[in-house]
Amino acid sequence: MSLWRKHPGVRTGDALTTGERAADYVRNGMGSWPFVFLFLGTMALWAAYNQSDGFDPYPFILLNLFLSMIAGLQGAILLISAKRADSVSSEVAVHTLSNTALLQDMIEANTVLTESVAQLAAEIHEHVCPSAQRLGARTSQKITSPVSQP
Repeated sequence: MSLWRKHPGVRTGDALTTGERAADYVRNGMGSWPFVFLFLGTMALWAAYNQSDGFDPYPFILLNLFLSMIAGLQGAILLISAKRADSVSSEVAVHTLSNTALLQDMIEANTVLTESVAQLAAEIHEHVCPSAQRLGARTSQKITSPVSQP
């Protein structure tokens, strides 16, 4: 099963149409290693069984017919599955875009709030400690000015 089913922006369950559910099922089935091995095993059994007095006097003609029918449908199945994958990717992209816009708004609001807090903190510091700033200025003047006392 694909992990995108757990993504909050992707429709699942009853929100999917019957065709979308079928495309997911076929894609997950035909696009797997068990399917490949099952197909190869079936072909080997067909060849082995019909090698010696099988049910068909011309077994590989019938096999060729079946494989041609599968190949004819395979193109359509691949296109349907690719269309469904594009739909899922689109849903994920729209979800990501909406989250990005929301995060951008939150960052801008946080920046404005941080600037307001910094300004208020400076005003509070100036209001609470006005003498410390003046004293600091006088102290630095005393340190830097030459001492002229005898």
